Amino acid sequence: MILIEKSSPDTPESLYLIEMLSATLAEITGDSGKNNFNVDTMKSDRALWVVAKDENGEAIGCGAIRPISEDIAELKRMFSVNKASGTGTALLRYLEGEAKSLGYNEIRLETRKVNTHAVAFYVKHNYKRIANYGTYVGKDEAVCFSKHLSLKEKSISAAVE
Repeated sequence: MILIEKSSPDTPESLYLIEMLSATLAEITGDSGKNNFNVDTMKSDRALWVVAKDENGEAIGCGAIRPISEDIAELKRMFSVNKASGTGTALLRYLEGEAKSLGYNEIRLETRKVNTHAVAFYVKHNYKRIANYGTYVGKDEAVCFSKHLSLKEKSISAAVE
């Protein structure tokens, strides 16, 4: 079972996961992604940081949403430890449900084209490629995605089996 908990990006377990993510991104893309994430943006009432834990309480993944606009959230710092199958899907479903609860009707994200695992993951979960937005405009190495959130879908509970 995977448990998703609301947290803060400055807890020791979150900082550990962020460092693991940064090292992984640097290995895959040559860039840690640290310049594209500012912890201060998580202080908004409509931002959310979560940590995934396994049945032993070990932190195995993280993710966040933050506002781009009134209706659009941005997905940030999605990461799961390799040994934790299903963690990414659990995190994504949880964050999508919370985004709807916070009043968003769309989620956008950016990843690097060379991060083929991430690209395939988002396509598998019905994210559609869009033109690069915001700071990603003109960056050929970036690929952006969007998903419109259906109001008919129900929120996913915090515990995912």
